[in-house]
Amino acid sequence: MSYRQIRLMAMPIVAEYRDRAEIEVIDGSFEVALELARQRLECGLVDVFVSAGSNASLLRRGISAPVATIQLSGFDILQALIKARATADRVGIVMYGHTLPELESVKGLLNIDIHQYAYQTPDSARACIRQLHSDGIRVVVGSSLVVELAENAGLVGLLAYSHASIRQGFEDALELARVAQLEAGRYEQLNTVLHTLQEAVLAVNQSEQIIAINPAMQRILGLVHAPRLGEPLASVTTDLSLRETLEGGQPEHGAVLRLQGRDWIANRTPIYEGGHTTGAALTLYDARTIHEADNSLRIQHRRSDHAARHRFESLAGQAPAFLQAIARARRYAATDFSVLITGESGTGKELFAQAMHNASQRARRPFVAINCAAFPESLLESELFGHEEGAFTGARRGGKRGLFEAAHTGTLFLDEIGDMPLTLQTRLLRVLQERRITRLGSVTSIPVDVRVIAATHQPLLQMVNARQFRQDLYYRINTLTLALPPLRDRKGDVQVLAARLLAHSLSRVGVTSITAAEVLARWGGAMEQHPWPGNVRELENLCDRIAVWLSQYRRSDSVEWSSLRDECPELFAGTPHIEEAPDASTATEHPPENPDRHTRALAALERHGGRTGAAAAELGVSRSTFWRWCRKPV
Repeated sequence: MSYRQIRLMAMPIVAEYRDRAEIEVIDGSFEVALELARQRLECGLVDVFVSAGSNASLLRRGISAPVATIQLSGFDILQALIKARATADRVGIVMYGHTLPELESVKGLLNIDIHQYAYQTPDSARACIRQLHSDGIRVVVGSSLVVELAENAGLVGLLAYSHASIRQGFEDALELARVAQLEAGRYEQLNTVLHTLQEAVLAVNQSEQIIAINPAMQRILGLVHAPRLGEPLASVTTDLSLRETLEGGQPEHGAVLRLQGRDWIANRTPIYEGGHTTGAALTLYDARTIHEADNSLRIQHRRSDHAARHRFESLAGQAPAFLQAIARARRYAATDFSVLITGESGTGKELFAQAMHNASQRARRPFVAINCAAFPESLLESELFGHEEGAFTGARRGGKRGLFEAAHTGTLFLDEIGDMPLTLQTRLLRVLQERRITRLGSVTSIPVDVRVIAATHQPLLQMVNARQFRQDLYYRINTLTLALPPLRDRKGDVQVLAARLLAHSLSRVGVTSITAAEVLARWGGAMEQHPWPGNVRELENLCDRIAVWLSQYRRSDSVEWSSLRDECPELFAGTPHIEEAPDASTATEHPPENPDRHTRALAALERHGGRTGAAAAELGVSRSTFWRWCRKPV
């Protein structure tokens, strides 16, 4: 792209390079030159442009293709001044962009008076020529435009460029073309890879010009045709920018963008070459797809880790109170309201929670259970709400999702909620109200869709009155109430349950010659009379103990049935049932224990070598109840 004067000087050089490149010489300046260049780029006719002065600057700013500039050297200026000195001792120099202060030192050497001017546009160049003309300057050195304007004004114009400068411009152009072809090959490979991806991806170079874009990104941006490689990203869309990534060199993950009426998760990643940032890539992920994938992962996690095994059909019993509880639970399962299950320890509260989950619309979603009495406060908070990496000493690397997140779209069973610390009750209430959780160490809230079923053996209303349980939380979880009857109130169900539990226990210890029916035929009546303070859990423990005791006999006719009294003394103690104290403080003030329970507790503790957990499990009671039994009765 040139003016007539530099084109005429360049033609011999063009002839030298005909065998190395296909060269088209075009006359044009400023906007005309820029438009001609754009037309050839759109037709794919040019790898690199060669130009000088103002044209070169304009082309570099206005097009994405490489531009080789014919540089004006100091030697070129010196030669032109020597030639001008042969004609006049006063010479004007008009340069594009800026003047050359270095020429001041040449004045004395050449014995020449130099008048310098700089121009930015053709009009400012004309103004410079008029000023020189009015100053009596007759010889002007400069670019092609300056020479043309000087000659039109009746002055002598001398072109400041040399054959060596033009030749170097062509050499630079060939090198730029070679590099451009290498990059084009790289970009073509990159585009081929990107076209195989389902995610929407585009990449830009250091100047934020597009070097790759795939069809998925084109669809999101609403582009019918792919933009030209090298086109500025800002000219394609104003909704996306990679400028901060290019300048900072730091990746950004998880930003949410709104495009085409949908939410997208954006990742911005710098591209490095030789340790320097040479570009950046933007990847968009459909938020709906991520949500669906998250649900699928949670479902898979639930199948292996959070499964509800029990159904209403697997709950055994025919007692009216029990059947009434099942009927009510079935009604509750059809809703999505919170449920509070009350009942003594061992009455099957979690079994009912699982059955309601499996009979609900959330049946194929996670069922997550936690015993609020089994964790210290700090650990319980982390278990429920999760934590970020570094949230506290010992926090898991990478963080950990809490049980609310694990139960997303499913059911969260909060067992022994009456034992939850008051500080956590406040946070739990907020989660139930807002349906959003915030991990420990994070400021980002996460929406959760969870049905909560809570359970307790404690009198929550009394605890509310004693300010040991939050009233607002009580009414939040007590939308629906399900009271489970203790085993002593389920007349006729003891032997039904014992038959099932005994059969399972006998199978576990490998007893095949003795059946559950034989045991119940002899001791079923004693089981019916026992008050079962530990309810079904106590019955289950007793059946395990009977099975282990029977494992010493090879045949049923060799069993010494009478010795079962020594193995299971509680069946024959005839001790009346005494309810558990509602909480530890009441138990401390009024120890209601009797000598028989005290004796049984100490005997169990001795049998298990002082292990309170095992002794309490044998008796079918909680540890707190077991310790009350161990106190010496008053």
